[in-house]
Amino acid sequence: MVVIGLSHWSFRIARIAKIDVKVHFTFALILALGAWQWGRVHGLRGAAFGVLLMTLLFVCVTLHELGHSLVARSFQLPADEIVLYPFGGAAQVDGDAPKPIQEALVAIAGPAVNVMIAAILLLITSAKLEWMRLTTGEHLTRAALARPSTTTLLVWLLSANLMMALFNMIPAFPMDGGRVLRSVLAHRVGAVAATRVAAGLGQALSLGIGIWALTADNYGLTATALVMFLGATGEQRAPARRSALASLRVGEVFNRNAITLVPGDPVARVIDHLLTSYQPDFAVIEGGELVGVVTRKRVLDALAKSTRAQEVAEIMDRQVPRIDARTSLEEVQERMQRESIPVVAVFEDEQGGRYLGLVSQDDLAEARLVAGYVQRQTEAGIRGE
Repeated sequence: MVVIGLSHWSFRIARIAKIDVKVHFTFALILALGAWQWGRVHGLRGAAFGVLLMTLLFVCVTLHELGHSLVARSFQLPADEIVLYPFGGAAQVDGDAPKPIQEALVAIAGPAVNVMIAAILLLITSAKLEWMRLTTGEHLTRAALARPSTTTLLVWLLSANLMMALFNMIPAFPMDGGRVLRSVLAHRVGAVAATRVAAGLGQALSLGIGIWALTADNYGLTATALVMFLGATGEQRAPARRSALASLRVGEVFNRNAITLVPGDPVARVIDHLLTSYQPDFAVIEGGELVGVVTRKRVLDALAKSTRAQEVAEIMDRQVPRIDARTSLEEVQERMQRESIPVVAVFEDEQGGRYLGLVSQDDLAEARLVAGYVQRQTEAGIRGE
């Protein structure tokens, strides 16, 4: 599961690839449950087995969350923390992936890790069962799986990883499959509407599971359904929580000190700017008017194709989307994601006003992080934290 923001009352137990792995204080409940379930029948040995089983299960959960976090980092999304709860784990990823396909890859990464773990466990378990058959003539039975043993441990972990992968790919929030669904729908209806659909499915599914669990006196599944419902509701309210982003205008985030070029500038000058500044995109101005944009990618492509001296006019992109400075960052973000636009030009008036500057997807990602930080600080202030 991928979340934005985590609860307090947790402490760090490990640090992997600069990612803090923390355990919520309520995690002790799942260890106690494992000890009780196996210990009530098999005594002290069973209790120890139950604790070991739950511990290894949550090692798999941690690896699942690391999958999310590491793929998110590959897309320059901050992912610095994983928290383990009794009902599972949560990776803190600040902000959304710039493109729907990237969000889908981040979401799929977790279940993919479980599939890989299950494949390894299947090989080990199959080898052990075959060894048992050859040496003792024994075959795996349901009764054998009720007793603490290495075979029982392997089969339970294999089953748990398969269930974890399947359960997380349910196409509804807050499951990973809900994020995949949103990424698919975002291409057609936009991120906000896609979020509402995936969250609505999550709420409906969790209500159905909760009602069935109550009638079956399955209180563990009832608690899981409640967690799912709260998670889906939180995702549904996420667009409202991102009101800071919606209230910001694109005219507030463009670089006012950006380096500009003229059509006759040599490409070598652009390379100098790329090497000596953090600016990746350059507006090309002629007679006070924007005539094109040169991006880092265009420069690299030009160098790969030809070694002769070139001018900016030869490689610049003349078709740059124009955006009114009064447009919200949320609207700009959705359009850039939907149409895979790397950079837009900001004007006082989209129809013919003065050119102001450029805004890229990296600029929007930075604005999202700042807006999210401000929003969290505001919410903390309201709660009196």
